[in-house]
Order: sequence, then structure tokens, then C-alpha cells
Amino acid sequence: MKIAVASDDQTSISEHFGRACGFMVFEIENNTILKQEYRENIGKSTGECHSCDHDTMINNIKDCAVVISYGMGQRIYNDLLKNNILAIVTDERTVTDAVNQYLKHKLNNRLDKLH
Repeated sequence: MKIAVASDDQTSISEHFGRACGFMVFEIENNTILKQEYRENIGKSTGECHSCDHDTMINNIKDCAVVISYGMGQRIYNDLLKNNILAIVTDERTVTDAVNQYLKHKLNNRLDKLH
């Protein structure tokens, strides 16, 4: 299984999925991280409303079962689900903490933060 976490600096979770510079992608097996890589967020927002390319962003992480971000819009959330990617909106601030909490089945999904 692979988990993608939206991040600008490979350490902190990005405030917004569509504006993130990239994704830390973790390959997980038996609750152990086997590999990790950083992928640029191709198709990210230019700052203008609706300027991100959802299809391009999703294709970039299509091999991931889960994506974690600090915030995201309802449209991209729905598009991720349609592509069989579980989207989690979290209060965690660091990539490592979020992945560890997810692996322990303790990562809260704050759907009330969708906008």
C-alpha cells in the first residue's frame, strides 16, 4: 500500500492539497515503511480559484490508496474518492506524525475542515 501526504517541504503537512508543492509518498507493508519518495504536485493551483488540474494531480498519486492533507476542497475530495483514493483531512502538522497515527489507526479524519 502507498500513502501520499501533501507537503511543501517534505516535513510539514501542507495547509491545502491543491496548493501543495508536492507529496511525500510512503510504501507500506505490514505497518512498516519500506520506501519513501517526494513527488512534485503536477497540476497544482496557481492561486486563482479553480486553477488546479484535478485529473493531473490525481494521476500523479493514482498508485496511492490514501492521501493525507491539512485541508482541501470538497471537489478534490470527491474526485479522490471517485478514483478509489481515501482522502483524510487531519489536524496533524508533520508528515511523520500523520503517517504514524494512520498506521496505528488513530488518525482523525476532520471532514468538517473541507471547504
